Amino acid sequence: MAEYLVLARKYRSATFEEVVGQEHIATTLVNAVQTGRIAHAFLFTGTRGVGKTTMARILAKALNCLAADGPTATPCNKCQACVAIFRGDDLDVIEIDGASNRGIDEIRELRSNAIYRPARCRYKIYYIDEVHMLTKEAFNALLKTLEEPPGHVKFIFSTTEPERVPPTIVSRCQRFDFRNIPTRLIAQHLEKVCKAEKVKAEKGALFRIARAAAGSMRDGLSLLDQLLAGGGGKAAEEDVIRILGTPGEERTAEIVAAIAADDAAATLGALDGLLQSGVTLESAVAAVGETFRHMMLAATCGPDSELIELPDSQRQQVAELAAKFSLPALVQAVSACQTTARGLRGLTSGRGLVEAALVRLAAAEKFVDAESLLVRLEGLSAPGG
Repeated sequence: MAEYLVLARKYRSATFEEVVGQEHIATTLVNAVQTGRIAHAFLFTGTRGVGKTTMARILAKALNCLAADGPTATPCNKCQACVAIFRGDDLDVIEIDGASNRGIDEIRELRSNAIYRPARCRYKIYYIDEVHMLTKEAFNALLKTLEEPPGHVKFIFSTTEPERVPPTIVSRCQRFDFRNIPTRLIAQHLEKVCKAEKVKAEKGALFRIARAAAGSMRDGLSLLDQLLAGGGGKAAEEDVIRILGTPGEERTAEIVAAIAADDAAATLGALDGLLQSGVTLESAVAAVGETFRHMMLAATCGPDSELIELPDSQRQQVAELAAKFSLPALVQAVSACQTTARGLRGLTSGRGLVEAALVRLAAAEKFVDAESLLVRLEGLSAPGG
């Protein structure tokens, strides 16, 4: 039986044109290759799963494709170099994990090997992932080589924490900041993958996965893999809800509607029903907070705003719910949910905190916030007050 290749690897972008969500970087690198203005060191920054390693391999192929007479913006993906680089096992493109090879001895070995010309490719490329994990001594040992590397050597560094990379290293690199990939683009890519895999996929399911991926294409593809494995080869929205442990829109809307009706008892009843279904407190607060955020955006920018990361089928419901609140009330609700989410961290049992926050929202007119109380007191203490 052939080894199963996970979707994140099977559908990894192979060319600059295929890159999703990082077109600004792909375009710059294409121009650099085409004009021959290729830096000796690059620093790729961004959160996990946004395409840093993928872009590094595409750049390595562009510099080393054997089917072209020189660096090319359109590597063939068929020659020995392209195939080996794509797999991550080319002899001349050395991928190093900065977390486990972080000491000065490893960097000294890199420096001693860098002087030798590549065995097959035009350039010997060192790709150091999570470069911020290198020790201070390792960074210092790297400085001289990085400042004046041999002509046949290129460095590509990637990091999720650029603030931990010494300024002396950053100043010697061309820096590219990778953005979180928009939910819409992740959902569209997941749909293409499902079509290629001949899998039936509900748009709502893909959108939920894309939203849960939080800007990471790799996380989105991994979640889709998990869904297909547990859902019998199909992508149904109810299966996503079950796997992710997130509440459906109906249950979240029930809580919001109870708050809109100033019915604290119904609000707590709806929360209890949500928790009884297996949803965690954290997921419940996050879902309610996200619903209020979308309502706030609908009230401010209109239901068709691109800022609202929801399928078209759910936008009208959000707009209808938003109409039941004033804008200040929506802003207060979003803030309250975020404060409650922060308060849950480290608590073994935070149900009381969540219930208190929801009751406060459902019976807002019965509470006077500190700022309003201070204004009233100042008014009473003023002359003639």
